[in-house]
Amino acid sequence: MIRFLQSPGPLKKFILSAILLIFCGAMVITLIPGGLGASSSLLGVGTPGQGVVATVSGEDVTSREVLKQAQFMVKQQFRGQNSPMAAQLIPYFAGQAANTLITEKALVAEAKRMGLKATDEDVKDEILHGQYAPYFAPGGNFIGKEAYENMLASNDMTPQSFEQTVKDEILRRKLIALITGSAIVSDKEIHDEFEKRNTKIKFDYAILNQEDLRKGLNPTDAELKAYYDRNKASYNNAIPEKRKLEYVFLDKSKILAGIQVSDQDLQAYYNQHQDEFRVPEQVKVSHILIKTPTPGADGKVDEKGVEEARKKAADVLSQLKAGGKFDELAKKYSDDPGSAKQGGELGWIGRGRTVPEFEKAAFSLGKGQTSDLVKSSYGFHIIHVEDKQEAHVKSLDEVRAQIEPLVKQQKASKILQDQAEALQTAIKADGFDKAAAAKGLNVVSTDFVSKNDPLPGIGVSPQFMNEVFSAREKDAPELAQIPQGFAVFQVESVKPPATPTFEEIRTRVENEFKNERAQQLLEQKVQELSDRAKAEHDLKRAAKELGATVKTSELVGPESQVPDIGAMSGPASAAFDLKPGEISAPISAGASGTSGVVLEVIEKQPPAETDFASKKDQIRDSLLQNKQQELFEVFVSNLRQQMQKDGKIRTNQDELKKLTRGGNAAGL
Repeated sequence: MIRFLQSPGPLKKFILSAILLIFCGAMVITLIPGGLGASSSLLGVGTPGQGVVATVSGEDVTSREVLKQAQFMVKQQFRGQNSPMAAQLIPYFAGQAANTLITEKALVAEAKRMGLKATDEDVKDEILHGQYAPYFAPGGNFIGKEAYENMLASNDMTPQSFEQTVKDEILRRKLIALITGSAIVSDKEIHDEFEKRNTKIKFDYAILNQEDLRKGLNPTDAELKAYYDRNKASYNNAIPEKRKLEYVFLDKSKILAGIQVSDQDLQAYYNQHQDEFRVPEQVKVSHILIKTPTPGADGKVDEKGVEEARKKAADVLSQLKAGGKFDELAKKYSDDPGSAKQGGELGWIGRGRTVPEFEKAAFSLGKGQTSDLVKSSYGFHIIHVEDKQEAHVKSLDEVRAQIEPLVKQQKASKILQDQAEALQTAIKADGFDKAAAAKGLNVVSTDFVSKNDPLPGIGVSPQFMNEVFSAREKDAPELAQIPQGFAVFQVESVKPPATPTFEEIRTRVENEFKNERAQQLLEQKVQELSDRAKAEHDLKRAAKELGATVKTSELVGPESQVPDIGAMSGPASAAFDLKPGEISAPISAGASGTSGVVLEVIEKQPPAETDFASKKDQIRDSLLQNKQQELFEVFVSNLRQQMQKDGKIRTNQDELKKLTRGGNAAGL
């Protein structure tokens, strides 16, 4: 592959890891039905070995790959900034990372099965002209074989492995295009959606609240006892397991208070992490977009419409050159709804963030300059560069305040780890009291505590309690790391869970009985309210008869909020299907359906047809994207299920559990 790319150019260093993990599109593939657990029935029959989370058509998804992907996801979560919490979050992202990698490999396997190809020429074009071009071919010139290999080597990749990654990415992209290419949006669908989004209604609504009905309930002991007996299974072991323990707590904050960070410490950290302080080349831009027509169902573009857009854009450019203000013209003419209201402002953008034509023009302009017409797949742009920032590495002084607490945390963590391990060894040898006294620490002996109880010095700590409730009674003292520091503990005694008697749990039973009965009454009364209002053609009269409160809304749209109802995009959206004078069926409202509403539409205001033309393209794009997303999600779900059924996807749940429990996270 390298032989195709010979053309010397300057070397640009960058953090490649983020780019190498880019998935080929905006499709969401990590939340598909089934997930990793769907193939658990295959365990024991060809289960992947140690260090392998899954195999997909013979290709391994290794633990190392999953951890690398999880680390990248955490970096995205923290926007690339260092955080002491980052390493602790990696186990939480491991499952999602594994699911993503399995799906990616499944898509590549399916693309190959369908006969799709990704050639060396495709890879060459992607590297020279695609999303990697700003790094490997800035200005259109390949950086050279040696620089190319060095960049990849510094990120633990070879040209062969990287180019295979690119080739797989191209295959996935071709498969996605094939699957989603059949999505079509008709003019009727666009117009229906326009009316749905922009119709406004005004209505009367009658409300009944569960809490009001609950206040009138006074159950007898016999009713409560019957409820307890009927639901006894749900109270089994309702008194949780409790444990008595002994522990010594090492407080990280006390060690942190005594840590001193020298200039040499900061310089060493800075030298080791310089790549994290690199600031890419950026431009601060504004633009005016005049959209061109999108291709029709036959794939053809209306050339007359394109020419009209060009003329309109040229007229706006002429107004600019004649002294017009960019922000005012953007607000008046730009078809980009996201930036037009801000006078065309897009803010700071880096390379790889926009379409190639836009990027090339923006980065070639000087500060304060405005482009001529720039044609892209969206239409004609007029670009103004407000400011520029060259790629550079922040100095130590610039990042000192950022890295000093990290260095301090590192030093404290090392000292704390050593002290905790030494304390554990001493306790095993001499017992809690003697070992703690020798180090000036206190021993805490608890009464029986449950998982959710606070502990002296530690507070409520699910992390620590998980360790405590996983240990066995009278086992050797164990060491547990928690956010506040370390604890060395031993479980002294265990009291197993128990089922309470009715008398012990009467208050809970009464509360649950009232909640259930109030919900039943609410459903009955709201249904009766709707039936009466419809029969009498009078919502207010029916509401008065049943003690419901009646209110009147403002003129609202589908995205509006209404007091006591909430978002009109929820269950109350059914109101937009009613005609003036029609009364609704019962509508659930309030938090968790704690209220019920019946409404009567008194005014319905359709949108002005004159607004349709300006919103048509945006609605079409939105509907088309939704259809493509749905097609792709269904395809991926069916593909995963079929491959699991055929034994082409096999997961190793034991290996996955190690990752999600943080067993190997430290190896990153």
